[in-house]
Amino acid sequence: MSQQRTGDESESASPVVYDLAPDCTLDDIEDGERYRATVNGVVDYGVFVDLSASVSGLVHTSNLTDTHEVGDVLVVELDEVRPNGDVGFVEVQFDSYETRRVGPGNRVTALDLDAFTGESVHAEGRVVQVTQTGGPTVFQLRAEGGVLPCAAFEEAGVRAYPEVEVGDIVRATGTAESRENYPQLEADRLTVLTGDDAAEVRERLAADRESLVAPATVDPLAEWNTPDAMFEDLADVAHQLCAALLDGRPVRMRHHADGDGLCASVPLQHALEQFVAGTWLDPDAGQHLVKRLPSKAPYYELEDVTRDLNFALESQARHGQKLPLFLMLDNGSTEEDTPAYRNLAHYDVPIVVVDHHHPDPAALEGLVESHVNPYLYDEDYRLTTGMMCVEVARMVTPAITDDLRHVPAVAGLADRSEADAMSTYLELAAEAGYERSDLTDIGEALDYATHWLRYNDGREFVYDVLGVNCDDPARHEELVTMLAARADRDVSRQLDAALEHVSGEKLDNGAQLYRLDVENYARRFTYPAPGKTTGAVHDRKVAADGDPVITIGYGPDFAVLRSDGVRLDIPEMVEQLQTEFPGAGVSGGGHLVVGSIRFVPGRRESVVDALVDKMAEAELDADLGTTAPSDEV
Repeated sequence: MSQQRTGDESESASPVVYDLAPDCTLDDIEDGERYRATVNGVVDYGVFVDLSASVSGLVHTSNLTDTHEVGDVLVVELDEVRPNGDVGFVEVQFDSYETRRVGPGNRVTALDLDAFTGESVHAEGRVVQVTQTGGPTVFQLRAEGGVLPCAAFEEAGVRAYPEVEVGDIVRATGTAESRENYPQLEADRLTVLTGDDAAEVRERLAADRESLVAPATVDPLAEWNTPDAMFEDLADVAHQLCAALLDGRPVRMRHHADGDGLCASVPLQHALEQFVAGTWLDPDAGQHLVKRLPSKAPYYELEDVTRDLNFALESQARHGQKLPLFLMLDNGSTEEDTPAYRNLAHYDVPIVVVDHHHPDPAALEGLVESHVNPYLYDEDYRLTTGMMCVEVARMVTPAITDDLRHVPAVAGLADRSEADAMSTYLELAAEAGYERSDLTDIGEALDYATHWLRYNDGREFVYDVLGVNCDDPARHEELVTMLAARADRDVSRQLDAALEHVSGEKLDNGAQLYRLDVENYARRFTYPAPGKTTGAVHDRKVAADGDPVITIGYGPDFAVLRSDGVRLDIPEMVEQLQTEFPGAGVSGGGHLVVGSIRFVPGRRESVVDALVDKMAEAELDADLGTTAPSDEV
């Protein structure tokens, strides 16, 4: 393959002869290229020549076109490298030629590349990404201090150095340039290093790795009733995310598309993009490496994982990206997630889960890298995913703390948490200028916006609604006011149609049960969705009757459950129903006081009746209060 250096040879009328810098090695020599050589000895069978301090060889008499003396300069091509290491060259004669310098020059890192603009330099590191553009091939090189881009040109749209693969340790030599206001190494040569040379580079990269990916030490915004191990495990999540991004592995956040899911994912998206901006010189890297992917269901559906895998494999084929790390937020803890996880396992895709739904850790064993859930630390759903992920975001990028002080309170109110930490979070939000009603409106606005966004992450719009990384506070306030008002209007319309069709009965344990057929007596395909509609009906009944109250909203093949003052172990109920009705296709889960169940339409009546019987035996618990989160179906 020809060496494409600045000003490709095709643009020059004269042949190009390369002049090696003193510290170039034999790895810098390519077949078919011509090099300046200096005679250092003359013998009967030829002349010995030096191309650099460490590159020497023999031009045999049969390969000479003229006689030479010590000190003469001639042009040579590589002839052979013998098994014993001896190198042979062939003399080439030109009437005239253009000389171009080739050599490492100053060794640069991601920290100082911009200080050598216009100079010959070299960088050493690991290739973490290869992207073919319509012009050059761009190799993202993990050097000391971060990741720097190296552009190499073969011809427009053609892969340069096809032998160089992701994971290779390389030396890139060329010129430091500025492209669109960011530094880039325009590579004349890319050489794969092996042996001691590669080992030395690996050592240097390992030496600065922890300083780049180690989570910051931050004090929690509020105290939790959990052991220190939980905070340490969240710090480990921050470490895993940063390490993946530094290594060129994209992070895909699958989050429940509700208030708590957004309060978890948006701060993390903001923090991780800031991390990429601080470690990758390419300013566009963040938008490609970090993405949010909303999930309508509170678990990872096969439809979603199929779509995600397809996009990931396409990105790998087209853009040289590694397969992503999947970060599951406000979902991912239950057996319902495991079919999707097994799909990802075929491709060795790492999965990290941060969730507060009632978990099934045994089902997830061997399928996920990390699983942080308050239930695993003797807490429960009242410590929401948004509260946890704000802390992870602060560990990744502490500088965004002031931008996130109100977010845990939004997460708590959106999921109706009565965690002990809520009083502290409300105080922090008040210091940032948010009253409780403002926070509630933000949660409602987020629910409303994401309902219409559907599978679109609505990046900038959602940032503005949540008030994170928002450069216009007035616009944030106006958006929240408008969206919350529309949400309230649509919920009121839904209740006007639905409430007269709600039926009630007293259960044996003293709880009041209300039922609503949301398929036939609520507006479909609009806001609010069945889960939200059921929650709104439930709130009305609790306000009127007090607790204990249970509300079921059901359709042809699903039931949504809400309760106050009744301890419903919904995951356990689902397991029992699966055993009792083996042909009913029962699945589902949730928290102790909120959940959803699916079944085949033909068994709806028997499954729902059995579910009600189990509810009638459930323990009443006044301490639960009005804590039912607002998960949707």
